[in-house]
Amino acid sequence: MNWSKAILAGIVGGVVMTLADYVMHGIIMADTYAKYPVFRQDDAGVHYFFLAGICVAIMAAVLFGKTRSAWAEGVMGGATFGFFLGLVAFFTHFYNPLVIEGFPYYLSWCWGGMNVIAFVVLGAVLGAMIKKA
Repeated sequence: MNWSKAILAGIVGGVVMTLADYVMHGIIMADTYAKYPVFRQDDAGVHYFFLAGICVAIMAAVLFGKTRSAWAEGVMGGATFGFFLGLVAFFTHFYNPLVIEGFPYYLSWCWGGMNVIAFVVLGAVLGAMIKKA
């Protein structure tokens, strides 16, 4: 595995994934979030979301780079990887309604679906940037 290529792909993928998350959470779901008190808080630093997205994407890029031979060539292979990684993230969101008072259960499904979309996008970027050896 080429570490520098994996890290670069993770950074690029993280930027793209963060933009996709911004569209899904910040624009599409904004009115939904405004309805629930659990989401009313002081504005968080956007740079923390960006940094977290980059870190997650770099870890995903390393995992993808290490398992590259198991996935099809190009964007479709990466998107498939992203889909399965997104499914892992999907099920983690069912923890939220159990521990956050006022967190609506249906939002776990929404967040899970948005994670699958974001990880498919990330995987597509990784598939385009990290070639099979």
